[in-house]
Amino acid sequence: MRADAVFEGGGVKAIGLLGALSVAEARGYEWGNLAGTSAGAIVAALLAAGYRADEISSMLMNQDLTRFRDQCLLGRIPVAGPILSVLLWYGIHPGTYFEEWMREKLLARGVRTFGDLIFDEFSTDNRYRFRLRVIASDLSNRRLLVLPDDVEYYGVKPEALDVAWAVRMSMSIPFFYHSVRLHYRLAGGRPAVSHIVDGGLLSNFPVWLFDSPGPPPWPTFGFLLVEPNFHRYRELINPLSFAAALFSTMMEAHDTRYMEEEDRVRTIAIPTLGIKSTDFNLSRADKERLFDSGVKAAEEFFSSWDFQEYVHLYRRGPAE
Repeated sequence: MRADAVFEGGGVKAIGLLGALSVAEARGYEWGNLAGTSAGAIVAALLAAGYRADEISSMLMNQDLTRFRDQCLLGRIPVAGPILSVLLWYGIHPGTYFEEWMREKLLARGVRTFGDLIFDEFSTDNRYRFRLRVIASDLSNRRLLVLPDDVEYYGVKPEALDVAWAVRMSMSIPFFYHSVRLHYRLAGGRPAVSHIVDGGLLSNFPVWLFDSPGPPPWPTFGFLLVEPNFHRYRELINPLSFAAALFSTMMEAHDTRYMEEEDRVRTIAIPTLGIKSTDFNLSRADKERLFDSGVKAAEEFFSSWDFQEYVHLYRRGPAE
């Protein structure tokens, strides 16, 4: 069975996505179009390259996640280093280790650019041409980016865009990772630089991305990470707690508040057990708890999922 999939961002909590994915794949689903934001983009990109949920799970279960929290030489200076990093690069961690890790995993499956991810079946249909879509945010132009398509604005051909670099853009948590600087020329030839950051700033759960008018030929499933007690009061006592609250509010509140009922019924909501997005010291036991949470959520979802009923209730198109 074919299905499209859209993955929410959530840092290390993305391990919960893999538990849900493993259930979907065990039920016979094969992935067509894939999209994601931030950590969801990591999962989507690896799936698009041909990895299965169990392979990605094995990668992350055995990966020392603290290595994704790399430091540049300046950032290693106590106290002043991180502050200077934020002032110079708008983030503490370079994200270089992650980008190299991602590129290595993709190259192992023969994927370097989006040209390697062209969906032959839809090669002439721009909406579905690429198997993968990655969401990022351009702060300089104040716009949502759906990559690779929107990279044309910067003078780059979509099929030439490096996949690992696009994912690195999508997961650039503000102030945590350095922003990605994209150099290009404006109309008239004037040079410009755009600062690209985490797609969650504008859309952390783009479940709408593959929708088109009328009944769909196959389902699009959303994989959503749900934080317990999100609306609980949080005291902000310093700039760091303020920045953390800013980011978590940005990531969690917008898309879920405005999700339509037709989106909720096709979404697997995965409890994240109070684990934070940037908890890179996550223990093996907590990784397994997150994975199991995804398994349980997906089993519950698929126990009542009926694609034909979904189409009948929400996607029949204009009344005849």
